[in-house]
Amino acid sequence: MVLKIFFPQCCNTADSGLLVGHWIPGHNSAVVLAVIHYPFIPGQVKKYLSELQSQTQVDLTVLGSWSMPKEGKEGMDSFLKDLSTIFPQKCWLQLSREIGKRGFICQGDKIILIHYDQRKVMLSQLHPVQDVSQKSDIEPSELRLVFQTVAQSQPLFFLDKYDDGPLKLTHWQSEGREASIIAELLKQASVPVCIFLTWLLSLWHWFLLFISSKLSTCVQSGYRAVHFKTVFSPKKAATHMEFMRKANIFVSFLLDIALGLLLISWLYRENRISKLADTLVPVADRVAKELQELLEWLMGAPAGLKMNRALDQVLGRFFLYHIHLWSSYIHLMSPFIERILWYVGLSACLGLTFALSVLSDIVALLTFHIYCFYVYGARLYCLKIYGLSSLWRLFRGKKWNVLRQRVDSCSYDLDQLFIGTLLFTILLFLLPTTALYYLVFTLLRLVVVLFQGVIHLSVDFINSFHLFAIGLRICRPYRLAEGVKFKVLCQEPGTPLHLMMEINPLKCSSVLQCYRTPTYSCYPKDSWAALCKKLFVGELIYPWKQKTDKTD
Repeated sequence: MVLKIFFPQCCNTADSGLLVGHWIPGHNSAVVLAVIHYPFIPGQVKKYLSELQSQTQVDLTVLGSWSMPKEGKEGMDSFLKDLSTIFPQKCWLQLSREIGKRGFICQGDKIILIHYDQRKVMLSQLHPVQDVSQKSDIEPSELRLVFQTVAQSQPLFFLDKYDDGPLKLTHWQSEGREASIIAELLKQASVPVCIFLTWLLSLWHWFLLFISSKLSTCVQSGYRAVHFKTVFSPKKAATHMEFMRKANIFVSFLLDIALGLLLISWLYRENRISKLADTLVPVADRVAKELQELLEWLMGAPAGLKMNRALDQVLGRFFLYHIHLWSSYIHLMSPFIERILWYVGLSACLGLTFALSVLSDIVALLTFHIYCFYVYGARLYCLKIYGLSSLWRLFRGKKWNVLRQRVDSCSYDLDQLFIGTLLFTILLFLLPTTALYYLVFTLLRLVVVLFQGVIHLSVDFINSFHLFAIGLRICRPYRLAEGVKFKVLCQEPGTPLHLMMEINPLKCSSVLQCYRTPTYSCYPKDSWAALCKKLFVGELIYPWKQKTDKTD
């Protein structure tokens, strides 16, 4: 059986010593993690490895010896070979290297040496990501066990040549740990700051929930508060997905702030706020005038249809009165519109998503009369539809059982049938007039909802865009690994086969699919057929938010 040895590239030129690593259970392979150099005491080596085992939960052991011939150390090979009796193993590896040759000399015939970049393997995450907290019956592959072994052995790499310890090791951080005093001080100071910010954000989130959940601005503020609680949590990310989620949230917030500042610089340059305020009132008057002309057209003979004149006049005047009230309200607020827009523009300093949420709320306020028209028309149309359906069951000798939620048989007397026939006739002849008003105002409402939907989708895209994962895939592709590939590194006579293990980065499409951040928007659970049915019967629809279910 072929023995596979995963050997780190950083140890190719290491001084002679002991190979420290891990035997992969169930596979005839070993992972070399570091080289312990002479001089050392075997008892200290065993004590050091036992301490690391309790920290890393990895069965670290001495795999064998490593010999690198140098001047003044000619008798090192025999000394290292005798250590196999002190560190008993099922297979004692003896690796040596001669000057001028690329290949290693190994004891044994069927041996394959696989070289790997220790730093990249330790920092990379092999996909698909496995949840460590959930136990699975499927055993991990040999490659995944290699990645997990190197990643979990991170405390082994803390001991470098600058430490005055009893042991000297060679690994990827042998030249000194990658750290700085400023970074360590920031880590220590961030814990109390994060605790305080988490407490403040909890109060802010509770306050927003108490005020309102209908305004897009409040919903976005609550959403940001929840995400900031996640980012500023003093608890360390337990899993890779949790770490990526925190990083994506933080980077998306920075992107949101940058886009908001760009919007502010554009709005307050060349006095665009005043120009926008001067344009807003004429546009509102134009919309009111168009609606008034539309109602006057409906009050006549629209498209040659014969309407119920009395009901048509009542509905038309009712809606015209609403337009008159709305126009008066707009002209009353016109002196303050520029100042309102000036302060609304400042909200972009909190991020572009806040500015878009405020824009969505402004559109909802400016089109409130259209929403009222839609609600009035939908309620009136729904009342007639349900009335006609109930009276139609009366003609067939049926009735709706409220307790059992089903249609049961029922016997009616002559007076009930007469009154039912009279009401059915009245509702049937009034239905076309009501249906026409309902159709027109529903189309107007759908136009407004479509515009708000585009705004909400833009906010969703900024909130959920995983910029950190994409940047990591572009700048550090080895961090997100999809697999590995092997290429022949050296094949000299008298030496085993040497392979180089390189990391295949994760595809960009897989990155977008795997690391998408959940957002607050609640898309409709109903299908398109269910939505069309609701529109047909006149039920109110909320395409971008879900109604909370009430319980008795």
